[in-house]
Amino acid sequence: MHNLSNLPVEVRPDRTLRVKIIDACGLACSFCHNEGTPVTADNMHRPAGQFTGSSGRSGRVSIYLRTNGADFLPARIAADADFALALAAVRGALPTSEVHLTGGEPTLHPDLPGLITIARRLGLTVGLTSNGEAGAAVLPAAAAAGLDRINLSVFGTTPEELAAVQGPRLASPKLAERKLAALDATIEAATAHGVKVSANIVIPDRSHVDRVLRIIERHGRAVVVRMLVSLEDGGASLDAMQAVVDHVGAVPVRRIVTAGASDQRVRYVLPDGRTLYAKSIRPVRLPETCIGCRFNNDQDCQEGYYGVRLYRATDGPFMIGVCIQRMDLCMSLGEFVMSQRCREVAAFRDDETARLTRLHATASRAAQDCP
Repeated sequence: MHNLSNLPVEVRPDRTLRVKIIDACGLACSFCHNEGTPVTADNMHRPAGQFTGSSGRSGRVSIYLRTNGADFLPARIAADADFALALAAVRGALPTSEVHLTGGEPTLHPDLPGLITIARRLGLTVGLTSNGEAGAAVLPAAAAAGLDRINLSVFGTTPEELAAVQGPRLASPKLAERKLAALDATIEAATAHGVKVSANIVIPDRSHVDRVLRIIERHGRAVVVRMLVSLEDGGASLDAMQAVVDHVGAVPVRRIVTAGASDQRVRYVLPDGRTLYAKSIRPVRLPETCIGCRFNNDQDCQEGYYGVRLYRATDGPFMIGVCIQRMDLCMSLGEFVMSQRCREVAAFRDDETARLTRLHATASRAAQDCP
C-alpha cells in the first residue's frame, strides 16, 4: 500500500460486543469460521470432542473447529429478559457502547427487531454483519427498532463467483443468482429505511480486483466499500488492495486504529468524493491470555485479539469468548464478569487507548515541526 505513515490517525477505543444470535445460514462458504463454533445442525447428536467442522449434511464449515477446542453448540438467542440481563452484565463489567449481531446469518433470526429493541433500550448502538439473505423482508422492522448499520459480506458479484466459493451442495450458479438478487434487495431496503450500508470484500489477490471494482461501480453511491485483507494471503492481498486504489484514483486521508483490538483501517476518498476503506489486522495480543498460546506467532494467529464475543450454549448459559482460534478459552458469562480475564480485557483497552493516543500525538507534533 501507499506510504501511510504521515496520515493523521484516529484512535477509537474498543467498546463493541459481538453477539452470535443464530447459527443457521443459507450459504456454505468454504472459508467460514462461523464465529469459532460448530455448525449446530450438523452436530446435534455428537458429544463435545467429536464435533465436525466440515463433513455435515448442511455442507457448511467451521474452519478452526479441528484445533480450537470448542465444546458447546451455539443456540439461537431469544429476545427475552435473559438476553437483556446478559447485555447488562457485560456492560457492567466492560465499558460497552455497541453490540454487533452476527451468525450464521442474523437476518434469518425470527425476532431480529426484538433483539435490537432490547439493546437500544440499554442505550447501545446496534449493527449487524449479513450476507443479505433475508434483509429485504426484515430490515424495515429492524430499522424501526433502531438498527444503525448493516455490514454486508460480499463473496461474489456474479453467480459464478459466488458459486465458486460454496460447498458442493450449494455450488449452483442458479442458486447463487437468487442469493445475489437477495443481496441487491437488502441494499435497497436498507437505504430506503435509513440504515447505513457497507460492503465487506475480502481480496486474496489481484484476481479479485475486478470484483471490487464492480461493487464500487454498481453500489458505490449507496454503499461504503471496505476491502478486507485476506488472513491467509497477506502480501498478495495488500498488493491487490493497492491495485484497486490505483485504478480508482483514491487518496488516503486518515488511519483509524481500534485501541484494544486488532482492527485497523485506512480511509480513502475517491475523486468524486465517495469513501473507500482498506481494513487489515494489527498483531494485537492480550498481555496475559495470549502470551503462552501455541498460536502466538506470525503464521498461526490469524485474527489477533479481535474483541469480546457473546454466545448462548444450547441447553446452557451465555458464554463469553475472546478468540475464535481458542474456543477452549470460553467461559460462562457469570464466570467471565468475575474473572481476571475480564479485568485483563478492560485494562488492555484502557492501556492501548492511552498508549496509542500518546504515540500518534507525538508523531503528529513531530511532523508539524519538520520544515
